[in-house]
Amino acid sequence: MLSHIAIKVENLSKAYQLGQIGTGTISRDLERWYARMRGKEDPFLRIGESNNQHTKSESDIVWSLKDINFEIEKGDAVGIIGRNGAGKSTLLKILSKVTAPTTGKISGKGRIASLLEVGTGFHPELSGRENIFLNGAILGMRKREIQRKLDEIVDFAGIERYLDTPVKRYSSGMYVRLAFAVAAHLESEILIVDEVLAVGDAEFQKKCLGKMGEVSKGEGRTVLFVSHNMESIQKLCDKGLLLSNGQSQYYGQIKNVIEHYLKRNEKISQRFFEPSLGRVANVLSVELKNNQTRLASEICIAESWTVNFNFNVSEDIKGLICAIGIVSVSGIPIKTTWHEPLDLKQGNYKAEFLEDYTHLALGTYFVHVGLSRGNESIQYIEEAIQFEVVIGNSDLNKNVLKFNANTGIILNQLKSSVYKND
Repeated sequence: MLSHIAIKVENLSKAYQLGQIGTGTISRDLERWYARMRGKEDPFLRIGESNNQHTKSESDIVWSLKDINFEIEKGDAVGIIGRNGAGKSTLLKILSKVTAPTTGKISGKGRIASLLEVGTGFHPELSGRENIFLNGAILGMRKREIQRKLDEIVDFAGIERYLDTPVKRYSSGMYVRLAFAVAAHLESEILIVDEVLAVGDAEFQKKCLGKMGEVSKGEGRTVLFVSHNMESIQKLCDKGLLLSNGQSQYYGQIKNVIEHYLKRNEKISQRFFEPSLGRVANVLSVELKNNQTRLASEICIAESWTVNFNFNVSEDIKGLICAIGIVSVSGIPIKTTWHEPLDLKQGNYKAEFLEDYTHLALGTYFVHVGLSRGNESIQYIEEAIQFEVVIGNSDLNKNVLKFNANTGIILNQLKSSVYKND
């Protein structure tokens, strides 16, 4: 009986081929075609590897998802969490029928409203009003039903002035406000929201979380929500699914899922990355050092610490910006610091970010690193390394502990430098 089940996923897998589509030879393409005609598994998918972005692969087949199984009951609010590249967005796209699974099946009942990317489901040439009616029609609603909801949608989105303007002229913030308002208010049984809400401002994000809570608990609709903000996930969701490298690691009560996620993210003081041939600059490694200039995954209050990242410039570049960001384990941005734009010759370099005095609340933090040029992002690595702020043994540490707890999370300006590292 599926009467109480909104979504049931059985042995769900999704494979992607990297690079050029096709096996590379006519004989292999024919072998693949012959297997498909007989209803057999694609013989070249067996050699695929799990979706670990930080290791070099010998195969051009990658399993974005592998053997996923779970059931979601009607009215559940389920948070889907995991690192970037874990397969969260791919799972939502399959559930939304944007893409098809390679193997496995999905069953269940209910109309699905999805908000996966900015502009998903909108026709750029149509106005906001016309897109509201288009989305409602796609969900199978009559014009009269959509008309009843129109004022509520427009009021929630706050775009009344631009309602009859083509959405191609909307900013990304306006786009996502209208898209969420449409998805949340039109009469679907299942609401799927990816982390696209991060585009909106803090006030609108809070408003969206409130609406999703109302949709789930008040109206009994099913909600699937992807976010890196553990605080938001815990407030909204009662159950959770943890994904890692395309595989399901844990499904259950949201508190237990978050605990498993945090335990899996062990403190990492140094990581190395494979360069991309098509990128003008590549981060090669990131490391965290303590006041004794040793690799460290724990930093003591009131002591100095340094984040270094080595990078390569494959051709002469002007205006390159090196940056780092510090984020709390709940997804709250603490600080972003960058070095002034640099004109660099081809070669290897090291960017160094130093703080003389650690003034962070006790707890776990992630370091993001990035390379950019003007408004163009060249490379951005989330959660490159992870560290813990702890109490040291010195008297200085003990004296600042009470002061630190009272002031909350503060980070002073970091000193930055970039130099040749050949």
